[in-house]
Amino acid sequence: MGLAIAVPAPAVAVDQVDTEKLRKAVTVGGILAHERVFQRIANQNGGTRASGTAGYAASAAYVQQRLVAAGYEVSQQEFTFPFFRDLSDPTLSQVSPTPADYETATFQYSGSGDITGQLVPTNDVQIPPGATASSSNSGCEAADFVPASTTVPQVALIQRGTCTFEQKAANAQAAGYDAVIIFNEGQDGRQELLTGTLGRPFDLPVIGLSFADGAALYANAQSGEVVVNVITDTETNLEAKTTNIIADSPTGNSDKVVVVGAHLDSVVEGPGINDNGSGSSTILEIAEQMAELGIRNRQQVRFTFWGAEESGLLGSEHYVNNLEADELGKIVANLNFDMVGSPNYVRFVYDGDGSDTPLAGPPGSAQIEQVFNTYFASQGLETEPTEFNGRSDYGPFIAVGIPAGGLFSGAEGIKTAEQATVYGGTAGVAYDPCYHQACDTINNLNTQALFELGDAAAHAVQTLARTKTGFFEDGSLRLQRAPATRLEQKGHSSIR
Repeated sequence: MGLAIAVPAPAVAVDQVDTEKLRKAVTVGGILAHERVFQRIANQNGGTRASGTAGYAASAAYVQQRLVAAGYEVSQQEFTFPFFRDLSDPTLSQVSPTPADYETATFQYSGSGDITGQLVPTNDVQIPPGATASSSNSGCEAADFVPASTTVPQVALIQRGTCTFEQKAANAQAAGYDAVIIFNEGQDGRQELLTGTLGRPFDLPVIGLSFADGAALYANAQSGEVVVNVITDTETNLEAKTTNIIADSPTGNSDKVVVVGAHLDSVVEGPGINDNGSGSSTILEIAEQMAELGIRNRQQVRFTFWGAEESGLLGSEHYVNNLEADELGKIVANLNFDMVGSPNYVRFVYDGDGSDTPLAGPPGSAQIEQVFNTYFASQGLETEPTEFNGRSDYGPFIAVGIPAGGLFSGAEGIKTAEQATVYGGTAGVAYDPCYHQACDTINNLNTQALFELGDAAAHAVQTLARTKTGFFEDGSLRLQRAPATRLEQKGHSSIR
């Protein structure tokens, strides 16, 4: 995907910083105090804190008020984005040969429609599924589609895999189809009801299915003609407005800036108290406690609360793309905290050196990973690497060569038996069973995860704020920028 540098960075250690006072000051109770405010805001605003809604505006106002009171220089960065929501629940029914109803979900930026037509599977559907994720190439090429009828409506049936949902839907639309169904691929972690974003508005309905339901429809279509009815009712506003909240520490060299980020928005469907109230509450607690303790930073710390992440990393992308060249050059690192309280959690650390996943981060990312792993090891806690896959707000930073790292407690992926042995919890269950759902409430948090990952986040923030030697052989915090490469995949669920 061109997200990062494939050559591991030299293993130059960041000098140790005593972070005990800050870690003691950053508490689960402090994090939960912010989470309760986010929950109340959602309760008062239709159960959501999504960008473009009053719930997000209230969340941003709360964060700004707290940071100003703590002594930070705070600004709002406004930008426009394409807002999307369902006005009513989507439906999918098999009309013939045997009537049946299926559980479905609307893809973000789907169009509205009521389409009854013949179901036409694409080429390259793999049932049973391939051994690994993205084995299926279904819908990724124009040749995968039989040209649609020009006289009667037809609905394309596509399997997840290899390319973006946007590309699959665009190919179906170009081939003349009137609606699109994309079903999950079928491997472990890719079996549940599929939801996602198309990345941009579409005119035709695009809905998701579980692997089991998609496979059943596919089998029916292999036996004869199948007619389905697809109904979506959506709203898209291409000129919706939202904000990033940006807070600079009063101390530290403003020519060397550590950006500490978490997205503040939820999905429309729920309050987002784990995703990502947990990350936002954690960095807000860290910011407040750093101010309360009077910590004097060597590098300036910039706490950022991103808008419209759930629409495709739009807030962080807007921030990075609109930095002046000299301001971009001042950013020495990005720390990202997106979900740190998952109920069935794992201590995931972004794999900065690329030793366990396909791609390393830009130079300096290996040292950031080392900061986290060394800290957890000092506490007798195991960790697991997670890849830079473009699913969170570090993406725009690593695309321009800024070293990045962070923590992640798990989303819709399924906990393995081996992970359950190491971290506790339940094997065979999602790390967060309420991911992107209405049940992502204050009751969807694991306080042990908040304690462990919250302390690790505090340690990393203060370490990068206070380090003298930095990441590189000459002891500098500066790096040779990698050529800018725009992310090909954006957003939580625009992945393949």
